[in-house]
Amino acid sequence: MARFTGKSVIVTGAASGIGRASAMLFAAEGASVIAADKAAGVGDTVAAIKAAGGKAVSMEMDAGNSGDVKELIALALQTNGGLDILYANAGISGGTPNLFEQTEEQWKQILQVNLIGPMLAIQFGAPEIIKRGKGAIVCTASVAGLRYGAGSPAYSASKAGVISLVSLAANNLAGTNVRVNGICPGLIETGMTQPIFDRAREKGTDDKIGQLNPLRRAGQPEEIAKVALFLASDDASYVNGQVLPVDGGLSSSLPIVPPRR
Repeated sequence: MARFTGKSVIVTGAASGIGRASAMLFAAEGASVIAADKAAGVGDTVAAIKAAGGKAVSMEMDAGNSGDVKELIALALQTNGGLDILYANAGISGGTPNLFEQTEEQWKQILQVNLIGPMLAIQFGAPEIIKRGKGAIVCTASVAGLRYGAGSPAYSASKAGVISLVSLAANNLAGTNVRVNGICPGLIETGMTQPIFDRAREKGTDDKIGQLNPLRRAGQPEEIAKVALFLASDDASYVNGQVLPVDGGLSSSLPIVPPRR
């Protein structure tokens, strides 16, 4: 039997990249998926799921807006009769300016989506998951939240906040049998990072993408999605309050000059 047969699952940021790959994998494993995103492409994700024989509905919404998040949870209850798993994946990058260039408004926008968004998802979603007797919440953080050098100041701070949020949410939900874990992706080819890959391909330097990690390559959305499904599944029944780097080994060492081979 598929791991998520009969489960009600929400995935935010599901219009592309990690969110789309995760929504499709959850559906392939038997889940009834609510795919949410601010971008209209979330409808394409649902169309792909249905074409493959899965169950899904879409919702265009702002993950950082409390009213939208409440409506998202309500949609899961109306469509699937409850909520078992919540993957708070939606996020924005905010470009790459330094600390003295990024404006107050940019900070507010990025923190609203990337940090307050997952908080709202947990705040409104967890009580419904508790009613099921057990369940799981997964949040997308980033290696940028672990150390400097992988994102803009506001993006990095927001993802560091998500790492902390995972820990405090897991402990706030102690005794409920609802687990909360997170993922710190490294460099993954998604819509958010596409300009990096496009520039490298234009220059003919795409073979250097991901050269700083031991695997010497970038990751694919499906590689993150598989970890999200693991954390959401009973296979991870004793994993709680943790954030897993999925980065080809990038965060396993301090900066060094790679040896010549």
